[in-house]
Amino acid sequence: MKWNLLSVLGLILSGSIALGYELAPDCIAKGQVLPINNEQVLQWKKQSQNQYKDRGHILGTVTNIYPGRSSHQHFQVKIGTGPRDTIELIYNVKFREIDNLRIGAEVESCGDYITSKAKAGHYKPSPDGAILHWIHQSTNPRHDSGYVMVDGVLHGMPYGREFYQWENPWEPAFDSMIPAQ
Repeated sequence: MKWNLLSVLGLILSGSIALGYELAPDCIAKGQVLPINNEQVLQWKKQSQNQYKDRGHILGTVTNIYPGRSSHQHFQVKIGTGPRDTIELIYNVKFREIDNLRIGAEVESCGDYITSKAKAGHYKPSPDGAILHWIHQSTNPRHDSGYVMVDGVLHGMPYGREFYQWENPWEPAFDSMIPAQ
């Protein structure tokens, strides 16, 4: 009897912990589901010219948190085994701050990749030589949405997993959202 109660308690606790983790939405690139492409991202970082752009879907571990700038959180994610196999993620806090961001956190993210080895316009180069940004719900109907998951918690979508359509896509206002049909 004592063993059965412990077993049931263990199952209940493990189930509640597992339920705390969400499944990542599909990462969409040009209308197709993009699998995790860490190796491709690292190849772009090493071989492409400054400001090369593509779509990235990465999985890794937070190794540094940079100071925030202009309503964005900046953090480094290690996505390979080499010492420079990192990328800077840039997250817009208008989609709520990532409150569980910490060194060692597991991250999955989908967004726009840019090689950032040198200054471009008013943008400074990334300390990692590459960035992944637009890792949130798109407010532009012509742009694919992105996301970031930190330790199994989905960020970048105002209301959980559902994608939303803005009443005015050029002036997003969270209190005027309509669920997508």
